[in-house]
Amino acid sequence: MGNRLYVGNLSFDASSDAVRAHFAEIGEVTDVQVVMDRETGRSRGFAFVTMGESGTAQRAISELNGTLLAGRPLRVNEAEERPRGGGGGGGGGGDRNSRGGHRGW
Repeated sequence: MGNRLYVGNLSFDASSDAVRAHFAEIGEVTDVQVVMDRETGRSRGFAFVTMGESGTAQRAISELNGTLLAGRPLRVNEAEERPRGGGGGGGGGGDRNSRGGHRGW
């Protein structure tokens, strides 16, 4: 297990300092990234927290998952690594008026 955690169900008003203080009760916090919406500048409701050691990260999952921060129960899990590289959009959906099916030509 790594030492990077996903923190979901975060209050839109929660600051990175509040998240850091909550996780510092378990151990050393080396980084906090509250993910912000580019359009509104508000939190998108989740963050990534990096703990100093993987053992501390495991403790944070078991002890902080479901605890309240700013009145909301947190969802704390190990962060999944995103694949590097291209990625790129989803599949197209076709014409919005199309009902599908064989056209017969």
